This record gives sequence, structure tokens and C-alpha cells, in this order.
Amino acid sequence: MSDSIIIIAGEPSADMHGAALVKELKKHDPELMFYGIGSSLMQKAGVEIFTDLAQYAVIGFIEVLKHYPIFKKAFDLTLEKIQQIKPKALILIDYPGFNLRLAKKVKQLFPDIKIIYYISPQVWAWGKKRIKLIEKIVDKMLVVFDFEAELYQDNGIEAEFVGHPLMESIVLSKNKTELIKSKNLKLTDTIIALLPGSRQIEVKRLLPVMLSSADKLHKQMPEIKFLLIKAANIKEQAIAAYLKNYAHLPLNIISEHSYDFMSICSYAWVCSGTATLETAIIGIPMLITYKTSWLTWLMSKILIKLPYIGLVNIVAKKKIVPEFIQGQSNKNNIVNCTVNFLNQDSDFKHRQKQKLLSIKNKLGSGNVNQNAAQAIIKTIH
Repeated sequence: MSDSIIIIAGEPSADMHGAALVKELKKHDPELMFYGIGSSLMQKAGVEIFTDLAQYAVIGFIEVLKHYPIFKKAFDLTLEKIQQIKPKALILIDYPGFNLRLAKKVKQLFPDIKIIYYISPQVWAWGKKRIKLIEKIVDKMLVVFDFEAELYQDNGIEAEFVGHPLMESIVLSKNKTELIKSKNLKLTDTIIALLPGSRQIEVKRLLPVMLSSADKLHKQMPEIKFLLIKAANIKEQAIAAYLKNYAHLPLNIISEHSYDFMSICSYAWVCSGTATLETAIIGIPMLITYKTSWLTWLMSKILIKLPYIGLVNIVAKKKIVPEFIQGQSNKNNIVNCTVNFLNQDSDFKHRQKQKLLSIKNKLGSGNVNQNAAQAIIKTIH
């Protein structure tokens, strides 16, 4: 076997986490070579990318079927590369629909290759059938929630809690006063953040709802300002069409220093997913909203075993943040919830922030990439 690792990151967030992990692994073993599926950040970190799936980051059964030929081609190419490179290990980051199938095939064809899974599939949401598969095909699980390690260990799977990578990636470095002035805002302004997601399909479904909600709220409370937090992989022209009818809104598009700009906001409307944890770590009160295809939603209702959809509520094990999903995701609910929060007294708002900040205590104490890299080095040597 060569001193090589193949790493699979099929989504923008996984590309970010993969890049940080590779940089740390190189500190521990400079001789390691990296190949894989990823995007620009992993490439800059020194990974030889053989295909990029980030632009096809989709959610839902129908959406996956539409892109099946692309995923199949990437799957077959990965197996070819493994055959050629003969890596010491295969590192899989999240992306379970693709990665679990790949792990199963690799374990069949190349049993000597160590399979390491970083950022676990959400087996606690989809029921525990996947755990039996993972036990057979994954050599080491590196998990980002403490309750996941216990779940896997109870089922005989080697698992280690390394902490959540967001604890390292969220760094506030800009002066708030300068940020506010840079967007022609005032220190006294009430600002709402709009986070419609990092996938094109999420933006397509959620941004129109968020903009119509902003329009309705603006009519009720014209003093409120809005920041649209655009994910790095979403192009400005992709959202321009949605903004045509809302030129009158006091809205700024934020493409850089997103975390810093989020920190100046009073409230946030957040696409369900990792963004809810980001918002909680920064300490911004929020509501969660999400829409998917109705067929995907109906199938999810059958399969998902949790009472909540938002990661913040899942980690807290109770609903600390309102959720508006599918038909409930409409401007009336979003605006009413927002106005209700804004009208609360300062003590209520402080308590809500404290609930969110308490989530940080469940995500580790930092050094996440170092912890993960050390665990990987121990596994492959």
C-alpha cells in the first residue's frame, strides 16, 4: 500500500471540513499523499481532486434520482482510483447515501484498506438499521456529537468523539461597529439574517418564502433591516432573479465574513441543517424553516424517528427553537414568530441566547481537527 489517503467530500461543508483535516494530517505525517472527491478548498489544501460533486449537493429521493448517472460515474471512478492508488485508508465525510454504498463495496473488493468515517450518518434520525451495516464496513467512526459515540460503542463499533468542526471554523474577527457602518446600517438597527441554505435546491425552495416574509415584516416594521447570508458556493446570479421584486427592501447580500455579520443580527431565519448550529454557536436567536418535495417529505415522515428536524433542537433534546416545515413554512408563521420574539423583554431574549450558547458545551472544547487527525494516524499506522 502507498502512503496515500483517499478522502470523499461530496458537499460544500464537507469540502471545508476535509480541507481543514488534510492540513492537520500533513502536520502529523508530511509524507502522506491525498486524493479524492472534493472542491476548491480541499484542492487548495493539497488534495488531488478527481471529481467534484459539490455542485450536485441535493437532498431528497427525487433529487438524487435525477442526478443518478452523475453519482454512478463518480462511484465507479472512485473504485478505479482506489485500484490504481492502493491507499492506506479511505476517509468518508458525511454524505451517507453515497459513502455507505462506497464503503460496502470497498470493504468487499479491498478488505485491507482502513475505512474511517468522519461526521457520522445520522443513524439516530433514520433508525438503527444502518448501524448493523456500519459495524461490518467501517473500521473507525469519528463523531461530532457526544451522544453518537455512546450509540456506536453500545453496538460494538469503534467510535471516538472528536468534537464538532464548527467549534474551530467559527471565528469572529471583525469589529462590529465597522461591519455595521460598512453596510450603511446603524448601531441601533434591528437586523434579521436570512440563511436559505448552501444547496441550490434549498435556495430555490426557501429564498422566495424568506423574501416574501421580509416584505410582509417590512410593511409592519419598516425600521427593520435584513442581511441575506449567501453561501460561498451559491453564485450571485443564482439569487438575482428572486430579488427582482424586492428591490425596495432594506437588504444587503453578505458573501464574505458571514459569521461576523451574523453576530450583529437580532434574529435569524435559518434553513434546517448545519446552519442552525452555526447560528446557535454565535448566539443568535432564530427560527428554523425547511421545504422539500412532498414525496421526499412523506417518505421522511415514515422513516425519520425524531420529533424535531433542526440540529439545535436535536442536540438540546428539546424544542428550544421554533420549526416551520413544509406547509407551515409560510410568511404568516415566520413573521408572527419573529414579531413575537422582537416584542419580548430583554430578560426573555437573554434566556433564549443562553439556551443557544449552552449548545456549545455539547460540541467539544476545540482542537477538533487535531483530535480527528490523531485518531486517523493511530488507525492507519
